Amino acid sequence: MLEGPERAAARAYYHGIGFDREALSRPIVAIANTWTETMPCNFHLRRLAEKVKDGVRAAGGTPMEYNTIAVSDGITMGTEGMKASLVSREVIADSIELVARGYAFDGIVALSGCDKTIPGCVMALARLDLPGLMLYGGSIAPGKFRGKDVTIQDVFEAVGAHAAGDMSDADLAELEKVASPGAGACAGMFTANTMAVAFEALGISPSGSSMVLAEDGLKGQVARDCGRLVMDLIERDLRPSAIITKDSLENAIASVAATGGSTNAVLHLLAVANEAGVALDIDDFDRINWATPLLADLKPGGRFVAADLFRAGGVPLVMQRLIEGGLIHEGAITVTGRTVAEEASMAEEAAGQEVVRAVSEPIKDHGGLAILRGTLAPEGCVVKLSGHERLEHRGPARVFESEEEAMAAVTSQSIEPGDVVVIRNEGPAGGPGMREMLAVTAALIGEGLGDSVALLTDGRFSGATHGFMAAHVAPEAVHGGPIAAVRDGDMIAFDVPNRELNVELEPDEIARRVAEYESPEPPYKTGVLGKYARHVGSASEGALTS
Repeated sequence: MLEGPERAAARAYYHGIGFDREALSRPIVAIANTWTETMPCNFHLRRLAEKVKDGVRAAGGTPMEYNTIAVSDGITMGTEGMKASLVSREVIADSIELVARGYAFDGIVALSGCDKTIPGCVMALARLDLPGLMLYGGSIAPGKFRGKDVTIQDVFEAVGAHAAGDMSDADLAELEKVASPGAGACAGMFTANTMAVAFEALGISPSGSSMVLAEDGLKGQVARDCGRLVMDLIERDLRPSAIITKDSLENAIASVAATGGSTNAVLHLLAVANEAGVALDIDDFDRINWATPLLADLKPGGRFVAADLFRAGGVPLVMQRLIEGGLIHEGAITVTGRTVAEEASMAEEAAGQEVVRAVSEPIKDHGGLAILRGTLAPEGCVVKLSGHERLEHRGPARVFESEEEAMAAVTSQSIEPGDVVVIRNEGPAGGPGMREMLAVTAALIGEGLGDSVALLTDGRFSGATHGFMAAHVAPEAVHGGPIAAVRDGDMIAFDVPNRELNVELEPDEIARRVAEYESPEPPYKTGVLGKYARHVGSASEGALTS
């Protein structure tokens, strides 16, 4: 790209923007940023990128920063804009890959923040297979509301309480002012922190880096260290293909199970495995989750947030516990060049911490997810088990053709205890974009129905969702999935012990109804969403485009 007389024109362009011959003679490291001013999660990444660049320069390299897009799940939640969220994961991965291929960089550090930027960055690293790593921008500190720690989850649930008349306009306004007090991603074990934990456990992020808060002064040092580390990766020619393996992906799944993480981890880890050419199946998640105890007492189902996990000992402490239980592959290599076991041995547990339990005293004997199949989900669906005790539910269906229809029913208080709320046409292709249903699930919690209703959808749930919910029901309605056959009043049964999700109809009746069903007119036929709807695959395989 830059060597020899024939590349003089390329060098001339760089000279004009401040890169001299000496700078261009060094290894050139891409700083792939996902900075944006449209959300707190990625708001601070420009500052963090400068620290990464300092580390690259100190280690003898030349950094070059470029940017890509980011869409906030939290801000777009419950609106048409949420359809852009999952689609953005592919655009992020594509754009990072394209720029890196175009410029033939020697190494890469990808900076992530909000939900889809994290897997998007790692998907691109897997495709490029350049020496590189992912740096998570970190979580926001919890807000304070009348002496109590609060997160954005509390605001979503307050909307339901407000609709039920249990919270005043003034109280809701006061809560919304304090719940998100600065830069950083959502504070609980929601999707961003779930994926940050998973990718640190996998080894593509440096051990101990992820749970450092976004606005903690230590984060700058973490970023500088990442800049130095990428130069070491280039020197040793250690690439993502050596790090993203079946063993390391299984370690990532175990970390999600142990921390009660988001159901979105299934989509994203399947996608990363596909990009890395590693055979990973949706049933691997069930196998590992059922063998891994829930150890971390984290929101949305528990008491603590990312800041508490960091003070307790961070991801290294979680990995240490999993090693003590013989639950992960200790020899998997990490981006530092050390093994998972070597990194975990350096964990520093805070005296008296209550965030991460001992393996002998788990919160639950199994992790936070289960994969169900049955007449409603022949390709599988994901059920979240953390944050509630129910393993079975049987009730009449209340069927809605969109999230908006379901939200209107919830806020008008027309959902009854025992109901099964069915939301369809929100899948990867049917949405398009597979929106998260946090607004609906949080409103149900806020109205006091969280322990008495169940919900299923071909869409997704937020990591902040808790309650008895089945997501990623596949095939989706628009592709002729049995969810299209369900009508109001049909009896639906969740049976986690037997891993089944069934509608109590004869197979012939299901087939007849599916044949008769007509999905709503596609909301987007052109543009990026129309293109995505035509090319996206099943959620059971990671909702990848082809």
